[in-house]
Amino acid sequence: MNNSVLFNHNYNGFHFCVDDLMLNSQGCDGSILIDNGEDSERKANGHQGVQGYNVIENAKAQLEIMCPSVVSCADIVAMAARDAVDLSHGPVYQVETGRKDGLVSRMELAARMPDVQDSIHILKQKFIEKGLNDRDLVILSAAHTIGTSACFFMTRRLYDFASSGGPDPSINPSFLPELMSSCPKRGNPNDRLPMDHGSGDIFDKQIFQNIRSGFAVLQSDAKLMDDPTIKGIVDSYFGLLSPLTGPSFEGDFMSSMVRMGRIGVKTGSSGDIRRVCNAFN
Repeated sequence: MNNSVLFNHNYNGFHFCVDDLMLNSQGCDGSILIDNGEDSERKANGHQGVQGYNVIENAKAQLEIMCPSVVSCADIVAMAARDAVDLSHGPVYQVETGRKDGLVSRMELAARMPDVQDSIHILKQKFIEKGLNDRDLVILSAAHTIGTSACFFMTRRLYDFASSGGPDPSINPSFLPELMSSCPKRGNPNDRLPMDHGSGDIFDKQIFQNIRSGFAVLQSDAKLMDDPTIKGIVDSYFGLLSPLTGPSFEGDFMSSMVRMGRIGVKTGSSGDIRRVCNAFN
Protein backbone atom coordinates (compact mmCIF):
# COMPACT_ATOMS: atom_id res chain seq x y z
CA MET A 1 0.00 0.00 0.00
CA ASN A 2 1.51 3.36 -0.96
CA ASN A 3 1.95 6.18 1.53
CA SER A 4 -0.87 8.37 0.15
CA VAL A 5 -3.42 5.58 0.49
CA LEU A 6 -2.13 4.63 3.92
CA PHE A 7 -2.30 8.27 5.00
CA ASN A 8 -5.89 8.63 3.88
CA HIS A 9 -6.83 5.45 5.69
CA ASN A 10 -5.06 6.42 8.89
CA TYR A 11 -6.41 9.96 8.74
CA ASN A 12 -9.85 8.44 9.13
CA GLY A 13 -8.61 6.56 12.17
CA PHE A 14 -7.32 9.83 13.58
CA HIS A 15 -10.68 11.54 13.32
CA PHE A 16 -12.48 8.41 14.52
CA CYS A 17 -10.57 8.77 17.79
CA VAL A 18 -11.16 12.51 18.08
CA ASP A 19 -14.84 12.07 17.24
CA ASP A 20 -15.17 9.03 19.50
CA LEU A 21 -14.04 11.14 22.42
CA MET A 22 -15.64 14.47 21.60
CA LEU A 23 -19.00 13.30 20.35
CA ASN A 24 -20.12 11.32 23.39
CA SER A 25 -19.65 10.91 27.11
CA GLN A 26 -17.93 7.54 26.88
CA GLY A 27 -14.40 8.48 25.90
CA CYS A 28 -12.26 6.90 23.16
CA ASP A 29 -13.90 3.48 23.33
CA GLY A 30 -14.73 2.57 19.73
CA SER A 31 -18.43 3.32 20.14
CA ILE A 32 -18.58 5.22 16.84
CA LEU A 33 -17.66 1.97 15.04
CA ILE A 34 -20.77 0.07 16.13
CA ASP A 35 -23.43 -0.39 13.46
CA ASN A 36 -26.52 -1.63 15.32
CA GLY A 37 -29.30 0.18 13.51
CA GLU A 38 -30.71 3.66 13.21
CA ASP A 39 -30.01 4.48 16.88
CA SER A 40 -26.29 3.68 16.69
CA GLU A 41 -23.92 6.52 17.45
CA ARG A 42 -22.47 6.59 13.95
CA LYS A 43 -25.88 7.79 12.71
CA ALA A 44 -25.59 11.07 14.66
CA ASN A 45 -25.56 14.15 12.46
CA GLY A 46 -22.05 15.13 13.49
CA HIS A 47 -20.70 11.77 12.30
CA GLN A 48 -22.15 12.07 8.81
CA GLY A 49 -19.29 12.16 6.34
CA VAL A 50 -16.96 10.05 8.48
CA GLN A 51 -15.26 7.54 6.20
CA GLY A 52 -13.00 4.52 6.49
CA TYR A 53 -14.90 2.18 8.78
CA ASN A 54 -13.78 -0.71 6.58
CA VAL A 55 -10.13 0.18 7.14
CA ILE A 56 -10.48 -0.25 10.89
CA GLU A 57 -12.36 -3.51 10.34
CA ASN A 58 -9.61 -4.83 8.08
CA ALA A 59 -6.94 -3.99 10.63
CA LYS A 60 -8.97 -5.71 13.34
CA ALA A 61 -9.45 -8.84 11.18
CA GLN A 62 -5.70 -9.15 10.65
CA LEU A 63 -4.98 -8.70 14.35
CA GLU A 64 -7.58 -11.32 15.28
CA ILE A 65 -5.76 -13.85 13.10
CA MET A 66 -2.40 -13.10 14.71
CA CYS A 67 -3.45 -12.48 18.32
CA PRO A 68 -7.18 -13.03 18.92
CA SER A 69 -8.95 -11.02 21.63
CA VAL A 70 -5.86 -9.01 22.54
CA VAL A 71 -6.06 -5.62 20.76
CA SER A 72 -9.24 -3.57 21.18
CA CYS A 73 -10.86 -1.51 18.45
CA ALA A 74 -10.38 1.55 20.66
CA ASP A 75 -6.63 0.98 20.65
CA ILE A 76 -6.64 0.46 16.88
CA VAL A 77 -8.15 3.89 16.24
CA ALA A 78 -5.76 5.50 18.73
CA MET A 79 -2.78 3.97 16.96
CA ALA A 80 -4.21 4.91 13.55
CA ALA A 81 -4.38 8.49 14.81
CA ARG A 82 -0.70 8.38 15.74
CA ASP A 83 0.24 6.93 12.35
CA ALA A 84 -1.79 9.53 10.43
CA VAL A 85 0.10 12.32 12.19
CA ASP A 86 3.42 10.60 11.52
CA LEU A 87 2.67 10.05 7.82
CA SER A 88 1.66 13.70 7.42
CA HIS A 89 5.06 14.84 8.74
CA GLY A 90 3.85 15.51 12.27
CA PRO A 91 5.42 14.52 15.60
CA VAL A 92 5.72 10.91 16.68
CA TYR A 93 4.16 10.34 20.07
CA GLN A 94 3.69 7.33 22.33
CA VAL A 95 0.19 5.86 22.39
CA GLU A 96 -0.99 4.48 25.70
CA THR A 97 -2.70 1.17 25.05
CA GLY A 98 -4.73 -1.31 27.06
CA ARG A 99 -8.17 0.23 26.48
CA LYS A 100 -11.19 -2.00 26.24
CA ASP A 101 -14.06 -1.38 23.86
CA GLY A 102 -17.23 0.24 25.13
CA LEU A 103 -20.46 -1.67 25.65
CA VAL A 104 -22.80 1.15 24.62
CA SER A 105 -23.37 2.96 21.32
CA ARG A 106 -26.42 5.23 21.04
CA MET A 107 -27.07 8.32 18.99
CA GLU A 108 -28.12 10.29 22.07
CA LEU A 109 -24.57 10.05 23.43
CA ALA A 110 -23.50 12.42 20.67
CA ALA A 111 -25.81 15.16 21.99
CA ARG A 112 -22.94 17.08 23.61
CA MET A 113 -20.71 16.96 20.59
CA PRO A 114 -18.81 20.10 19.61
CA ASP A 115 -20.73 21.43 16.63
CA VAL A 116 -19.42 23.53 13.76
CA GLN A 117 -22.02 26.18 14.63
CA ASP A 118 -21.24 26.37 18.36
CA SER A 119 -20.19 29.69 19.86
CA ILE A 120 -16.75 29.83 21.43
CA HIS A 121 -18.41 29.90 24.87
CA ILE A 122 -20.19 26.60 24.16
CA LEU A 123 -17.05 25.05 22.69
CA LYS A 124 -15.07 25.95 25.81
CA GLN A 125 -17.77 24.51 28.05
CA LYS A 126 -17.87 21.24 26.16
CA PHE A 127 -14.11 20.84 26.51
CA ILE A 128 -14.28 21.65 30.22
CA GLU A 129 -16.88 18.90 30.61
CA LYS A 130 -14.27 16.47 29.26
CA GLY A 131 -11.62 17.69 31.68
CA LEU A 132 -9.77 19.55 28.95
CA ASN A 133 -8.61 23.17 29.03
CA ASP A 134 -8.47 26.16 26.69
CA ARG A 135 -5.12 25.13 25.20
CA ASP A 136 -6.51 21.67 24.51
CA LEU A 137 -9.40 23.32 22.63
CA VAL A 138 -6.95 25.26 20.47
CA ILE A 139 -4.62 22.33 19.88
CA LEU A 140 -7.29 19.72 19.16
CA SER A 141 -9.03 22.16 16.81
CA ALA A 142 -5.70 22.17 14.98
CA ALA A 143 -6.31 18.48 14.27
CA HIS A 144 -8.10 19.96 11.25
CA THR A 145 -4.64 20.55 9.79
CA ILE A 146 -5.12 17.20 8.04
CA GLY A 147 -8.17 15.77 6.31
CA THR A 148 -11.34 16.99 4.68
CA SER A 149 -14.87 18.12 5.55
CA ALA A 150 -18.13 17.42 3.76
CA CYS A 151 -19.87 20.40 2.20
CA PHE A 152 -23.02 19.91 4.28
CA PHE A 153 -21.07 21.30 7.24
CA MET A 154 -20.46 24.47 5.19
CA THR A 155 -23.91 25.30 3.83
CA ARG A 156 -25.14 27.60 6.56
CA ARG A 157 -21.81 29.34 6.93
CA LEU A 158 -21.68 30.15 3.23
CA TYR A 159 -25.32 30.83 2.38
CA ASP A 160 -27.33 31.58 5.52
CA PHE A 161 -25.02 32.56 8.33
CA ALA A 162 -27.01 33.46 11.46
CA SER A 163 -30.16 33.38 9.29
CA SER A 164 -28.83 36.37 7.35
CA GLY A 165 -29.23 34.87 3.90
CA GLY A 166 -25.54 35.55 3.28
CA PRO A 167 -22.07 34.31 4.21
CA ASP A 168 -20.19 34.49 7.50
CA PRO A 169 -18.58 37.97 7.51
CA SER A 170 -15.47 36.58 9.20
CA ILE A 171 -14.51 34.79 5.97
CA ASN A 172 -11.78 36.69 4.12
CA PRO A 173 -13.44 38.17 1.00
CA SER A 174 -10.65 36.79 -1.20
CA PHE A 175 -11.31 33.27 0.14
CA LEU A 176 -15.09 33.30 -0.13
CA PRO A 177 -15.32 32.62 -3.91
CA GLU A 178 -13.09 29.57 -3.53
CA LEU A 179 -15.23 28.14 -0.74
CA MET A 180 -18.41 28.77 -2.72
CA SER A 181 -16.89 27.12 -5.76
CA SER A 182 -15.94 24.06 -3.72
CA CYS A 183 -19.38 23.90 -2.08
CA PRO A 184 -21.96 25.53 -4.39
CA LYS A 185 -25.37 26.29 -2.94
CA ARG A 186 -27.14 23.54 -4.87
CA GLY A 187 -24.15 21.24 -5.15
CA ASN A 188 -23.55 17.77 -3.75
CA PRO A 189 -23.52 18.05 0.06
CA ASN A 190 -21.19 15.06 0.23
CA ASP A 191 -18.46 16.74 -1.81
CA ARG A 192 -15.38 17.34 0.30
CA LEU A 193 -12.77 20.05 0.72
CA PRO A 194 -9.58 20.27 2.80
CA MET A 195 -10.08 21.68 6.30
CA ASP A 196 -6.68 23.40 6.18
CA HIS A 197 -6.52 25.70 3.16
CA GLY A 198 -3.33 25.14 1.21
CA SER A 199 -1.94 22.53 3.56
CA GLY A 200 -4.55 19.78 3.89
CA ASP A 201 -2.14 16.84 3.70
CA ILE A 202 0.64 18.22 5.91
CA PHE A 203 0.62 18.39 9.70
CA ASP A 204 1.68 21.95 10.54
CA LYS A 205 0.47 25.10 12.23
CA GLN A 206 -0.60 26.70 8.95
CA ILE A 207 -4.16 26.11 10.12
CA PHE A 208 -3.62 28.71 12.86
CA GLN A 209 -2.36 31.24 10.33
CA ASN A 210 -5.44 30.51 8.21
CA ILE A 211 -7.70 31.05 11.21
CA ARG A 212 -6.00 34.33 12.07
CA SER A 213 -6.32 35.68 8.52
CA GLY A 214 -9.94 34.69 7.83
CA PHE A 215 -9.10 31.57 5.84
CA ALA A 216 -10.64 29.11 8.31
CA VAL A 217 -12.77 26.53 6.50
CA LEU A 218 -14.92 25.45 9.44
CA GLN A 219 -16.99 27.96 11.37
CA SER A 220 -15.96 26.43 14.70
CA ASP A 221 -12.30 27.06 13.82
CA ALA A 222 -13.04 30.69 12.97
CA LYS A 223 -14.75 31.07 16.36
CA LEU A 224 -11.38 30.66 18.09
CA MET A 225 -10.81 34.33 17.30
CA ASP A 226 -13.94 35.39 19.22
CA ASP A 227 -12.45 34.87 22.69
CA PRO A 228 -9.45 36.95 23.85
CA THR A 229 -7.92 34.11 25.87
CA ILE A 230 -8.29 31.57 23.08
CA LYS A 231 -7.02 34.08 20.50
CA GLY A 232 -4.01 34.72 22.71
CA ILE A 233 -3.17 31.03 22.74
CA VAL A 234 -3.39 30.86 18.94
CA ASP A 235 -1.21 33.97 18.61
CA SER A 236 1.38 32.53 21.02
CA TYR A 237 2.53 30.12 18.31
CA PHE A 238 3.68 33.05 16.16
CA GLY A 239 5.92 36.08 16.61
CA LEU A 240 9.60 36.79 16.11
CA LEU A 241 10.73 35.01 19.27
CA SER A 242 8.17 32.22 19.14
CA PRO A 243 10.62 29.57 17.83
CA LEU A 244 12.91 30.29 20.79
CA THR A 245 10.66 31.26 23.68
CA GLY A 246 7.15 30.42 22.57
CA PRO A 247 5.21 27.18 23.11
CA SER A 248 5.85 24.17 20.89
CA PHE A 249 2.89 23.35 18.66
CA GLU A 250 4.13 19.79 18.14
CA GLY A 251 4.83 19.26 21.83
CA ASP A 252 1.48 20.67 22.90
CA PHE A 253 -0.29 18.53 20.33
CA MET A 254 1.31 15.37 21.66
CA SER A 255 0.35 16.29 25.23
CA SER A 256 -3.26 17.05 24.29
CA MET A 257 -3.61 13.81 22.36
CA VAL A 258 -2.36 11.81 25.33
CA ARG A 259 -4.73 13.64 27.70
CA MET A 260 -7.63 13.09 25.33
CA GLY A 261 -6.81 9.41 25.03
CA ARG A 262 -7.06 8.97 28.81
CA ILE A 263 -10.65 10.17 29.06
CA GLY A 264 -13.20 7.50 29.82
CA VAL A 265 -10.82 4.56 29.36
CA LYS A 266 -12.64 1.26 29.79
CA THR A 267 -10.99 -1.44 31.88
CA GLY A 268 -12.13 -4.59 33.62
CA SER A 269 -15.84 -5.33 33.37
CA SER A 270 -16.62 -1.83 32.05
CA GLY A 271 -15.63 -2.99 28.55
CA ASP A 272 -14.44 -5.90 26.48
CA ILE A 273 -12.37 -6.64 23.39
CA ARG A 274 -14.65 -7.02 20.40
CA ARG A 275 -14.13 -9.74 17.85
CA VAL A 276 -15.24 -7.33 15.13
CA CYS A 277 -15.37 -3.57 15.54
CA ASN A 278 -18.85 -2.88 14.17
CA ALA A 279 -20.74 -5.20 16.54
CA PHE A 280 -20.80 -6.03 20.23
CA ASN A 281 -19.67 -9.52 21.24
